[in-house]
Amino acid sequence: MDPTTSGRFRVHERRPRPDVDDDPTVGDLAGDDPTVDGPADAPEEFVLVELPDRPIDPTAPDAEDQFEPLYATAEGYEGELAERVASLEPGHVVDATLAWADASARFVDVEVVRESRFRFADGVEGMFQAAVDAWQRLRAEGEAVGSVTTRSNDGEPNGALYLFADPPGGDTFADLRGGRLPIEPLVARVNDSRGDDDPREVFVLRPAAHDFVAVYVVFDRGGVLAQTVRDTYDLGPGLAAGLEAGEFEAATADDGRAETDDETADGDGFDPLDRL
Repeated sequence: MDPTTSGRFRVHERRPRPDVDDDPTVGDLAGDDPTVDGPADAPEEFVLVELPDRPIDPTAPDAEDQFEPLYATAEGYEGELAERVASLEPGHVVDATLAWADASARFVDVEVVRESRFRFADGVEGMFQAAVDAWQRLRAEGEAVGSVTTRSNDGEPNGALYLFADPPGGDTFADLRGGRLPIEPLVARVNDSRGDDDPREVFVLRPAAHDFVAVYVVFDRGGVLAQTVRDTYDLGPGLAAGLEAGEFEAATADDGRAETDDETADGDGFDPLDRL
């Protein structure tokens, strides 16, 4: 009998499996970098991140080790299990049992328990001004990582916007997409600050004209803000283009500046500037 692993996992992405047998170069890269994709006609796999059963301090030295990605075959299932696997989307939280054979994992059972959604866009044009302004302030202060809390036009907190430097020679966007740089602590902090674990919409955006990557955790997956961002960057169904575009331009302070450093959403101690 094949050994099994059961737990709660976040689906990060579905991608062609890297060819680690026929191409030694790709194999070496894939061993170090789970974002390396295989040929377009290669069998597909899911990138999964197991969720810890206790809160993880993102500043702890071993924090990143708690969110190591693993990979599960996305094809070759039958019956109801095949339907469940086919329905999985990036961002979904699942309870799953995985069977291991020859270092490859397959789903034995899987159930979606939270329909959060991750959406990735590279080289986006027209990055919204709240992100650009916050990044320029962070760089002026010599920081490479930071965040703002955005608010709707009526002043209600509606999202946590995290900004990461994308330096030459690195690929922050690929690291986030492939699970090497964990998104999970950012979502967990939002859940903690909101006092719930409702489904979130998480946008990972790399602007064409700026050297940063934005991770935007939108509180209400079905709200106007999430719909507007989807529509603006062609990431799925949203509002008509331009409708309510001011939703995610709203600054978080009365003077029009975005909220930074230890200012918090709802005054509840949310400190999104903690490093991963």
